[in-house]
Amino acid sequence: MLELIDLTLSYATRSVLQGVSLQVAAGETLALLGPSGEGKSSLLSLVAGLQRPDAGRVQLAGQDITRLPPEQRHIAMMFQDHALFPHLDAAANVAFGLVERGSGKLAARQQAVQMLDAVGLAGRGAAAVHTLSGGERQRVALARALVCQPRLLLLDEPFSSLDTHLKQQLLADVRRHLAALQVPALLVTHDRHEAFALAQRVAILQAGRIVQQGTPQAILQAPASAWVARFVGLDNVFDDHAIPPQAFVLGAGQPRRDIVAAQAQADGWRVTVAGDGGQPWQLLLGVRELAGQGAPCVGQQLAIGLDRRQVLYW
Repeated sequence: MLELIDLTLSYATRSVLQGVSLQVAAGETLALLGPSGEGKSSLLSLVAGLQRPDAGRVQLAGQDITRLPPEQRHIAMMFQDHALFPHLDAAANVAFGLVERGSGKLAARQQAVQMLDAVGLAGRGAAAVHTLSGGERQRVALARALVCQPRLLLLDEPFSSLDTHLKQQLLADVRRHLAALQVPALLVTHDRHEAFALAQRVAILQAGRIVQQGTPQAILQAPASAWVARFVGLDNVFDDHAIPPQAFVLGAGQPRRDIVAAQAQADGWRVTVAGDGGQPWQLLLGVRELAGQGAPCVGQQLAIGLDRRQVLYW
């Protein structure tokens, strides 16, 4: 288990991390989610041993590793730019860490080929790095990270350069491999879709502090503040309350409200109506809600009210 205890870090006069405490259980993936410049990568550097905190401790499997050099922590990292050696083929890249730890070159290459098979790159061990696609390079980086059986895997926005379809596929593959190997992982990202797809729990960092942590479902259902609600992508967020999708009540008996905007989506229509007090309400109308009514358009009216018990207040 990884445990971060009251970590604090400053650069000159700027405070970067302020009393950050987190736990990552064995076999768990935790996503550290926050906007750029909020201290996520700095926290990852503290865990990796690339920096030391001003105060606080980093513990791994019960051992205080705060002042341990990186090479003695048995932690692996995946980066956004893959960080592969261009002069080595795929298998040699994967085998590199094994050789550095004293494995024979032949045995290390055999293990590397097996790991490449496991991540979906069977038969690609001899491929030159420049011939691999972005997704294939990231799979090589994953194989290299896992082949040494690390005590912890750190992921520094490794999927941000991939297209949407490939990213979704790779996220699912990484989650499956981590679960199978029971390797704990800490993902740093500013992309809530990545965080929610890969991690069992999410910690949200704002201005160097953890402002909320929990499962993706718990955060979406009960964000701790208007800032968190907006950051995780909820619509209908106001200063002191938010209206989650389940709070809207459609159909007969509800007030009729003017549609002021309508936009086609892959799974329905996103419409904006004039809500209470002139507040704009946005909601997604799926095929079921639109059955027999045709496409919504500006100027029409929609019968919609609120279940006040479902509204979130701060």
